[in-house]
Amino acid sequence: MNNKNLLGECVAEFIGTMVLILFGTGVVAMTALFGGGVPGEVVKGGYTNITISWGLGVVMGIYIAGRVSGAHLNPAVTLAFAVFRGFPWRKVIPYSVAQTAGAFAGAALVYWEYHLAFLRADPLLEKTAFVFTTFPAFPADVWAGVFDQVLGTALLMLLIFAIVDEHNIPCTDLWPVLVGLVVVGIGMSFGALHGYAINPARDFGPRLVTAAVGFKHNGLTDGSGVFWVPIVAPLVGAVAGGALYDFGVRRFLPRPAVQIERANNS
Repeated sequence: MNNKNLLGECVAEFIGTMVLILFGTGVVAMTALFGGGVPGEVVKGGYTNITISWGLGVVMGIYIAGRVSGAHLNPAVTLAFAVFRGFPWRKVIPYSVAQTAGAFAGAALVYWEYHLAFLRADPLLEKTAFVFTTFPAFPADVWAGVFDQVLGTALLMLLIFAIVDEHNIPCTDLWPVLVGLVVVGIGMSFGALHGYAINPARDFGPRLVTAAVGFKHNGLTDGSGVFWVPIVAPLVGAVAGGALYDFGVRRFLPRPAVQIERANNS
């Protein structure tokens, strides 16, 4: 294993994921903390702003890391590429750690940027952990959130595989934009039930920030135990989405002429 190459890939994943979180949690802070100063109240049109900015964060993160690491920016994506695309298993944990650390750093910077607004809108840090991390809309039914995260991540992975598949419709350099639009679409269609984390690092890294700086009701140290849903469910969903694409679509795609010739000569 080339440790120098792996280090560079992890640095790219760290920075790309940090930028993703800066855009994503930054827009939630803007819409929540400046929505009349009432925690939980968002400015008019705020949810549209949120979904678009998360999508832009994905696009910019991919453009940063794409040529170096493949810009997974998401442990669930990394897992699916290991299962279905031959991504080296020895890199799965380093990538996931780098992604989670990048998400932590991005969230920490957003909190630093907006800490005065947090102190004004929520002095005791009791109501605004949602700026950084996700929570179930129906806390009494945790399995609704599990299904939501499995479904959303399966859709994400299904479409990522379709977009980047060299045997499918060529997307050339537009694929980062298309993946960003996928995230926008998922947010607009499935964002309310559990905040559409669809990414263990995106949720757990910022959740660690909320615990470290003293946010109450953070889902990690408050006894609710909801932190595991956006970790486990996206991993399951990514594998399910990858399997759906490979066994339901990819196997039927036309093969290049070279492959056909080799098959006929074998």
